[in-house]
Amino acid sequence: MSKYELGAFVEPLCSWYEKNKREMPWRDQGGAYEVWISEIMLQQTRIEAVKAYYDRFLKRLPDLKSLAHVPEEELLKLWQGLGYYNRARNLQKAALKVEEEFGGQLPADYEALKSLPGIGNYTAGAIASIAYRIPAPAVDGNVMRVTMRLLACYDDIMKEKNRREMEKSLMEVMPKDKPGEFNQAWMELGEVICIPNGAPLCHKCPLKDLCQARAKEVQLELPLKPAKKERRQEKRTLLIFRQGDLVAIQKRPDQGLLASMWEFPALEGHRTKKSLVEAYGPEAINKGSDYKHIFSHVEWQMKSYILDFSPQDVERLQEDFPRLKWAKTTELRDVYPIPTAFQVFLKDL
Repeated sequence: MSKYELGAFVEPLCSWYEKNKREMPWRDQGGAYEVWISEIMLQQTRIEAVKAYYDRFLKRLPDLKSLAHVPEEELLKLWQGLGYYNRARNLQKAALKVEEEFGGQLPADYEALKSLPGIGNYTAGAIASIAYRIPAPAVDGNVMRVTMRLLACYDDIMKEKNRREMEKSLMEVMPKDKPGEFNQAWMELGEVICIPNGAPLCHKCPLKDLCQARAKEVQLELPLKPAKKERRQEKRTLLIFRQGDLVAIQKRPDQGLLASMWEFPALEGHRTKKSLVEAYGPEAINKGSDYKHIFSHVEWQMKSYILDFSPQDVERLQEDFPRLKWAKTTELRDVYPIPTAFQVFLKDL
């Protein structure tokens, strides 16, 4: 017998989902490729934000073959704004592996799906159950939050052993004729009613009379999560170099944060206008936007300056910044993948 007893919740939850599920493009299409793309996009990203990206992505890359062979820079441009760019790179790596090892079709097998880059237990379970109707668990943060509240359970949801035990418990009560609907019902409840970062909408919940956290009035205490590490803060000065109608950008390293994306050159610390004039001698310099961008582990506190140079000064500038590439502002918008962290500075141009 599993540690978590969930059988009593199955019928009312599935009945509620059947009547109240939201319309979404990937639910309407429902193929394995579409489910896969949507699930990867939805990691760390709100559903409403994903819809437009999903439609644009599928129009350009409608199938696995097109994904496998799209140039990486174009792929990253399609992904621009979603963040966590390794998700896009892993999609392409997985597509290539599917071509080589599975005949160009995502395998209808839970373990085989998990062998693909970027696909873990949750995503494999979602694809298997929704697209192929294979009974397989799909336990994400929504599911863990909902179940911990329903059971008034204080287990740490970040511990792998608890997540594995939850997968086992859900498998024991999963209706074998509708595994996809079952998994999506748990996700849906967590997305629209038993929400994170605030009070759950208990009055709307189909399971409110069965919920132990509601009965004990401990909804806001659950789920239990370890304290977050303090986010590191970094001060940066962005240098927006212009020469006529051209703007300088440079490619980030192939490894690490925002790998292989394009950025404006930056200096550590907050520099003064005077120090930049002394260092680079621009024809003109103007203050640009200030912006704070928060990643999961670091916060960039950015100030920017727009520095204008004559053509004869560009070679000297290239000596200080050897990786510079000059592009038109229209190309920054349409061609080069510029991360969200730098989008606000494009508006200064």
